[in-house]
Amino acid sequence: MLAQADTFLQSVDQNFRHAITFLDLPEGLSERIMQCNSTYTVRFGVRLRGRMHSFVGWRSVHSEHCEPVKGGIRFAPDADAEEVEALAALMTLKCALVDVPFGGSKGALKIDPREWTPQELERITRRFTQELTKRGLIGPGLNVPAPDVGTGEREMAWMMDEFRRANPMDVVNARACVTGKPLSKGSIAGRTEATGRGVQFAIQNYLRDLRTPGIGGRRVLKGASVVVQGFGNVGYHAAKFLSEQDGARITVVAERDGFVANHDGISVEALKQHQLSRGSVLGFDGAKSFAGDMTGIEEACDIVIPAAMENAIHGANAERIKAHLIVEAANGPVTFEADRIVRARGATILPDLYVNAGGVVVSYFEWVKNLTHIPFGLMERRRREHRNQTIATALERMTGKPFPADMRDQFLEAGAEIDLVRSGLEDVMRSTWESIAGLLEAQPQLGDYRTAAYVTAIRRVAAAYEAIGI
Repeated sequence: MLAQADTFLQSVDQNFRHAITFLDLPEGLSERIMQCNSTYTVRFGVRLRGRMHSFVGWRSVHSEHCEPVKGGIRFAPDADAEEVEALAALMTLKCALVDVPFGGSKGALKIDPREWTPQELERITRRFTQELTKRGLIGPGLNVPAPDVGTGEREMAWMMDEFRRANPMDVVNARACVTGKPLSKGSIAGRTEATGRGVQFAIQNYLRDLRTPGIGGRRVLKGASVVVQGFGNVGYHAAKFLSEQDGARITVVAERDGFVANHDGISVEALKQHQLSRGSVLGFDGAKSFAGDMTGIEEACDIVIPAAMENAIHGANAERIKAHLIVEAANGPVTFEADRIVRARGATILPDLYVNAGGVVVSYFEWVKNLTHIPFGLMERRRREHRNQTIATALERMTGKPFPADMRDQFLEAGAEIDLVRSGLEDVMRSTWESIAGLLEAQPQLGDYRTAAYVTAIRRVAAAYEAIGI
């Protein structure tokens, strides 16, 4: 059992209170920013399997300094109101850090999705959506949910459809009531991979910055050993991009039932197909399996990416974490106490506020697309292609040589929606990194990237409150 100081909400609170010691805020404003505005508990019944089953869920609205508010909904058997409030607080700060115009919110339903058939889950999700709709806790201009642990495109499609049924006069913008939907229901290309892609960009930005210590003195990902904890959507995509595009070695993949390891590197795609067919990463032919062993995150490596649940690295195991760089792909995977321990021995932490912001950035792109009803690039793609063709032709005439065949197609291509989404996400991640690293360089007394990220985000939220007279 973790000590009380290691609980998720406690860690978020301690990180916040530490950050505000570096800010000169008007009296009372820090408490206003820190406190969760409201948490709604909904209880409802659904008749399934010949009897009535009762369910409980929550939706927290942390801050409405900017509306609508935004945040995922998770389906998990151990969900509770405290966890939801902590996640909502992180969403407020995350949106402020990456300068996305949303307030913070979060939701959860206390349920184990594995215990129910898809048809039963659909009925439960639709009833939950009805309860949220009645209380104004879902809507394109009010509160915009997204997938989280235990939910995905399917659940978002159900929620959107139920919201449309309940609001027949708002069907024009109803698709914007949730993000993370299937492409056929109005999503945007690149949304599924967004958080994992953001993890990749975060590591690249860190290594590119000469102000950082790199990973054991190295500044390249090629050949770097990486341990990934959690092989869901985020962990899988992060591992896939880092190994296939950057040449990193994924040496360990840890899950809830143990871990698999191969010092020479694990084939991420092959492991994913094995997991999908077997329901577990264990038993994979391309690695050694360690069933029931929860110490995979402690294996020696250059980079560890906790991409599962909060409190993965805590006071009891922090001393055994051997990585040079800890990249927080999950929300709150390193407790306040553990943060101090791992940094004291020389490790660097890239904080969750920054690292996993890719999801909300691309959710913002999806929300904008749903409200404008225009796919990204539609109005200018052909113009760009014609311009590029003109440039290529001019170069050929000026030099008397043909444009290189291996570059021509890429140069003439104006960019599909996914290219524009990736470009936009990379730009946000780069500019946000510069905000964090630049602040830490200007104020070294902050001590670490997490504090710099919190200070940046809190300052922006405070400015928004002050602008409206609060």
